[in-house]
Amino acid sequence: MRFASLGSGSSGNALLIETGGTRVLVDCGFSLAELERRLLRLGCEPASLDAVLVTHEHNDHIGCASLLSRRHRLPVWMTVGTFNALCERGARNGVSGEPSFHAVETFHAHDAFALDGLNVEPYPVPHDAREPSQFVFGDGVRRIGLLTDTGHITPHIERMLTACDALLVECNHDSALLAAGPYPQALKARVGGRFGHLSNAQTAELLARLDLSRLQHIAALHLSDTNNRPDLAAAAVSAALGCEPDWVTVADQTDGFGWRDLA
Repeated sequence: MRFASLGSGSSGNALLIETGGTRVLVDCGFSLAELERRLLRLGCEPASLDAVLVTHEHNDHIGCASLLSRRHRLPVWMTVGTFNALCERGARNGVSGEPSFHAVETFHAHDAFALDGLNVEPYPVPHDAREPSQFVFGDGVRRIGLLTDTGHITPHIERMLTACDALLVECNHDSALLAAGPYPQALKARVGGRFGHLSNAQTAELLARLDLSRLQHIAALHLSDTNNRPDLAAAAVSAALGCEPDWVTVADQTDGFGWRDLA
């Protein structure tokens, strides 16, 4: 198995997961042209994708999903709640009928499914969206755990992410920087609230409670340009893991990070 980030942050998110002959894109929060450019940068032809998975309906995650799906005839997987939220958004904008995808597949956030050789285990998270989910990906031997856009940690999240071979976890903000920063108070409350985003400290606390005996890679995702710094995120994660900060991969908005392989 291997994975790579096309970019991560409040301006857009997209992640590639690959095992054997199966390649999926998780979220596509960029314009279609920009997403295709970033895919090609990683040596991935858009037509080589097998599916797109969407975590929730916020624009920095769903972005060009409908355009990508139609252009390259890709199925898009999402929860029923996410699909309904998109339908209602279209209705508010005067668009009747269902969102325009090549194909839509819906799943329940507690039910695992398979995309060819890739096992997908969705799980629900507390975030201010209709029915957001995150995922654990596996090939029967190795597991990649993904967690972003989450306001607080639940026992179920801990159970899903323990004993993974790779963890891709949100480090959205440093609480002190958020409190002292330029955001309006209402936005600060949303970001730091129970249905907002994880701070560096919250993610470090989660990591300290997980079984990390199989961990080969860890990456910090969804950093705020305004309320965080890569060195702060890496320091919090490395302190929880007992490793050097430079062992922690930090995804940025422009470049994400390149392919990481699991042994």
